Amino acid sequence: MNIAIFGGSFDPPHTGHELIVQKALEILDIDKLLVVTTYLSPFKESFCAPAPMRQRWLATMFEGMEKVEIFSYECNQKRQVPTIETVLHVKHLYKNAKIYLIVGSDSFTALPKWNRYDELCSHVEFVVAPRGTFSPPKDLKILPINVNISSSKLRSFLDPRFIPKSIKNEVIAFYTRNPMDNRIERIVTALSDKKAEEIQVFDMTNKDYFVNTVVIATTMGERHGLSLLDHLKTELKGAGESFLNVDADDNWTVIDMGDILIHLMTPVYRQKYNLELFLKEREDEMKKVRGVE
Repeated sequence: MNIAIFGGSFDPPHTGHELIVQKALEILDIDKLLVVTTYLSPFKESFCAPAPMRQRWLATMFEGMEKVEIFSYECNQKRQVPTIETVLHVKHLYKNAKIYLIVGSDSFTALPKWNRYDELCSHVEFVVAPRGTFSPPKDLKILPINVNISSSKLRSFLDPRFIPKSIKNEVIAFYTRNPMDNRIERIVTALSDKKAEEIQVFDMTNKDYFVNTVVIATTMGERHGLSLLDHLKTELKGAGESFLNVDADDNWTVIDMGDILIHLMTPVYRQKYNLELFLKEREDEMKKVRGVE
């Protein structure tokens, strides 16, 4: 069996990625092409769109394309995964498979910096997608394209021409939203994934409160709150978030992120302290101060 691996952050996916997959299917004699979304690139400190969202975009982009599979291994690890680890995992799944590793020319020139580079070279044959000027070594497999667009540039200037039609509206909506909205969505998604209940978000901007946003969620019990805390740390670290202070116990955990405050409370404590009422009263007080009915 011949397998091609095409990995990247895909933050966001663009028409260049689409073209690379199309050409690889045309040029390479392969049985399967695995599109691998990084959870967090080993060469980056954060991501913009959460990994599950990027995977969903890719699944939509390549829906119906024979031989293409969105491969979730790296995302499922919830950490930075070196390419050699993914390659060895694929070789374990597909015994005796020949592995092609598709990389951009900029990544190819930086390969010596990759984790366990020599070992990686012994397991794969590289296939390069050129970007800009590139002088390939002899006998290197080259895709006959030139991709002059990058995800980082696209994030800075969202040119719709370079966003695949099938995901265009959702991608533009995500990257043009208020950054705070995206941060809150990550938090709410992470809490929902781990079965937090009754998640409420309070916008405290311009309400003379010490943070801009308060998130309150009900835990299913004492241990669940600490489990949610660990999950939030894992999910938000890759997005560049930091926890300035955490006050955790079995019944009530408070997470201070500077401009966002998260309360994780057992049902008994949430009912007892009724933070929602306090925050609503705070909002009403500020309306009175400003003369707003």
